[in-house]
Amino acid sequence: MYAGFDPTADSLQIGNLVTVLLLRRFQEAGHVPIALVGGGTGLIGDPGGRSEERVLNPAGTVAAWAEKIRAQLEPYLDFHSRTNPAILVNNYEWLGKAGAIDLMRDVGKHFPVPYMLAKDSVASRLEVGISYTEFSYMVLQAFDFLQLNERFGCEAQLGGSDQWGNITAGVDLIRRSAGRRAYGLTCPLVTRADGSKFGKTEGSTVWLDGSLTSPYEFYQFWINADDASALNYLRVFTFLGAEEIEALAEATAENPGRREA
Repeated sequence: MYAGFDPTADSLQIGNLVTVLLLRRFQEAGHVPIALVGGGTGLIGDPGGRSEERVLNPAGTVAAWAEKIRAQLEPYLDFHSRTNPAILVNNYEWLGKAGAIDLMRDVGKHFPVPYMLAKDSVASRLEVGISYTEFSYMVLQAFDFLQLNERFGCEAQLGGSDQWGNITAGVDLIRRSAGRRAYGLTCPLVTRADGSKFGKTEGSTVWLDGSLTSPYEFYQFWINADDASALNYLRVFTFLGAEEIEALAEATAENPGRREA
C-alpha cells in the first residue's frame, strides 16, 4: 500500500506525519509500505482544500524539495526488513516521461467529465475558478496508483480524509483500465484544539525540519496541548497500546494538574 507526499514546501509537517505513521503501522502488521514523493505532481498542485490556485514553483525548486522530503521519510520506515522492506519512489520517474497524447489516450479516456466535476476538490472550486492544470491533478494521482499497481502489485492507497476523491479516482482507473481490484483507506484529519487542521499556515506550522521548527519549539507544541488533544495525539502519533493510553486518560481525569498524558 502507498501514500503520497507532494513537495509543496521544503519540509513535511506534523499533518503529514499522521499518514507516515499509518504506513509504519501497516508495515509492522506485515504489509509492504510504499512512500511516494510527488516530484511530478508537486509541479501541478492538488486543488483540494484550497480556495484559489497554487503558485507554481520552479522545477528546480520542486526537485530540491523532493529530495529533502525523501530524506525525511526514510527514518520512519524500515527499508532493510528481511520480510517486507519499505519502498521509496518519486513519481517524476514516470510522469516526467509521460507524453501528453499518450496520457490523454490511455488514461484520460477513463475519466468522464461529470465524474471529475462531482469530486469535492473540483466542485468546491467551480464558482471561484479552477485551471485545467489543477483540474487534471486527480488524473495524475490516479495514474500514480496504476503505475504502482503494475510495478509493485500495490493494492491500496492511504491518505487523509481530504484525499478521498483522488484515491477513489485511482481505484476506478485500475478497475477500468486493468480490470483489477484496488482499495482506498482514509484517516480523519488531526486538528488543533480550535478545530483547524495542521497545515503550512505561516507562523503556526510545526515542521519536521529542525531548522524550521526547533526541537524546543517542537517539544513545546506537544507539551502545551490541552488534555483532550493530548490524548488524541497519543493515539495518532505514538505506538503506545490502547490500555496504556486508557490508563493515561484515567490519570488525567483524576488529577489534571499532573498532566500525565
